[in-house]
Amino acid sequence: MKLTFLGTRGEIEMRSRQHRRHSALLIEHGSSRIMIDCGTDWLHRLRAIGPTAIVLTHAHDDHAAGLADGAPCTVYATAATWRSLRRLPIAEGRRLPLRREVQIGDVRFKAFPVQHSVRAPAVGYRVSAPGCNFFYVPDVAGLPKPSDVLHRIDLYIGDGATVSRSMVRSKDGVLVGHAPIVRQLDWCAIAHVKRAIFTHCGSQIVRTGARVAQFLVRRLGREHGIDARVARDGDRLTFGSRSDKLMHRNQRARVDRS
Repeated sequence: MKLTFLGTRGEIEMRSRQHRRHSALLIEHGSSRIMIDCGTDWLHRLRAIGPTAIVLTHAHDDHAAGLADGAPCTVYATAATWRSLRRLPIAEGRRLPLRREVQIGDVRFKAFPVQHSVRAPAVGYRVSAPGCNFFYVPDVAGLPKPSDVLHRIDLYIGDGATVSRSMVRSKDGVLVGHAPIVRQLDWCAIAHVKRAIFTHCGSQIVRTGARVAQFLVRRLGREHGIDARVARDGDRLTFGSRSDKLMHRNQRARVDRS
């Protein structure tokens, strides 16, 4: 299985060469090219990517507004997300159940509800194929029962909106916003997850710069016993290769920079 971080920027005005486009992940396995999330920055760019399916975590614009003109493939989302996106011109949309594994092409997805937004309920996905599995949750304020959700996960891909300062508040009894990276590393430590990559980067990471941000996150990871890094637009990860355990830093994905 090969992963490409097509975009790694959160819903912020600030951007850099390393974090230029809204967070989106491309999964390539067998004959499948599955894109998770499709924010505003990906409008009119989908045919160049050529996804065989698109899976959405929630309905916020930086995760779904790239579908404003439709999609060239089947789009998968939860019932709550479809209620928010019912006016989009999606020719073929399918509903994903919660906490039940679904086969999409050559890859399996299992959606878990997470706390992030009241108006746009979000999920994280446990994604698996023979020999590899990871958890993808680009927006999260709270993760219920992390030891259960992350059990035997090879890799956690999480929310990079903030490194240490909490952006979580309570609304109608629900946690909303973004948990800091340090809190997400706590979840990984509880579940014995040894590798973590953070995408959906906020202004703290983008403003700090790639080298400094990488140093800070890797240091926090070591304190938790976790190999933690920050993803950049175009980074690649290939499961199952000894020389490619986490990030391709020398081989950049071909992503449209215009």
